[in-house]
Amino acid sequence: MNDNLYKRLKDTDFSQAKSVRETPALAKLQKKARITIRLDPPVLAAYRAQAEKSGSSYQTLINEALRTQLQSQDLVKTIRDTIRREMRAAS
Repeated sequence: MNDNLYKRLKDTDFSQAKSVRETPALAKLQKKARITIRLDPPVLAAYRAQAEKSGSSYQTLINEALRTQLQSQDLVKTIRDTIRREMRAAS
């Protein structure tokens, strides 16, 4: 959380706030699933350090890394499939 946001909200009383699950409009906006994952300590430490430098959260950075890896795999698969199709058509 950045310092300005912290200063604005530090004295706010959230004791009566409802959870996202109890607020249908917010629950619909929440598109991420809560999971438990085990990571090697050095991996987690690296993401936490990177998050601290960037002002982001380590969970967000891990999510982005996983998404990038999936997109990369999709691209590689598409390229391989295209090359194979073109090679079959040429022979």
